[in-house]
Amino acid sequence: MSQSIKLTIDAVVFGYEEGKITVLLIKRKYEPFKNKWAIPGGFIQGDESLEQAVERELYEETGIKINYLEQLYTFGQPERDPRGRIVSIAYFGLVRPDAFKLFASTDAEDAQWFSIDELPELSFDHKEILELAIKRLQSKITYEPIGFELLDKKFPFSDLEKLYSTLLGRKVDRRNFRKKIVGLNVLDELDEKVSKGSGRPANLFQFNQKRYFQLKKEGIIFEI
Repeated sequence: MSQSIKLTIDAVVFGYEEGKITVLLIKRKYEPFKNKWAIPGGFIQGDESLEQAVERELYEETGIKINYLEQLYTFGQPERDPRGRIVSIAYFGLVRPDAFKLFASTDAEDAQWFSIDELPELSFDHKEILELAIKRLQSKITYEPIGFELLDKKFPFSDLEKLYSTLLGRKVDRRNFRKKIVGLNVLDELDEKVSKGSGRPANLFQFNQKRYFQLKKEGIIFEI
């Protein structure tokens, strides 16, 4: 007798603050894996789209509302969930944690941000899902300008370098990086400066959002 297949969604939400990458996890309230940490997610309801389902589950379990999550991959190993034949469609996104107030509810006992370098043991196949999401994020930022919304409205260029260095997990060639970013014409240099440490005051920049979103739409390649 064939086994019915059920669909779930999972939301990998990365956070970026001051040179550190975190991921949002929930502590499960019920079995299986009761009191264990997991990626937010749950079953898709019959009257909603995949995007509606992932937005609803994320909000219900963590209190976070995100306008856009990108589809990552479909995970469907037969033994991935002890409750039966369950296929998960995973999404991922990148936000500033300080823009949200976490509030665990429904199936979640707790919701917390964890450094991706200090993760607890994860439920189901969520370690595999998270590892793939990290690889996808690092790959994506090398060919598409993303993450600008994670910085302050006005920022020194060094903050942008730190963002990309952190997300990539390696140092960037400063001169080459600056040349490529300036060449994209997504930054407006301001007549304002900021002092950091003992160095000379640095010029502040802000994003030209119209040009930025046009480039994202075009999927322009600017290899770092």
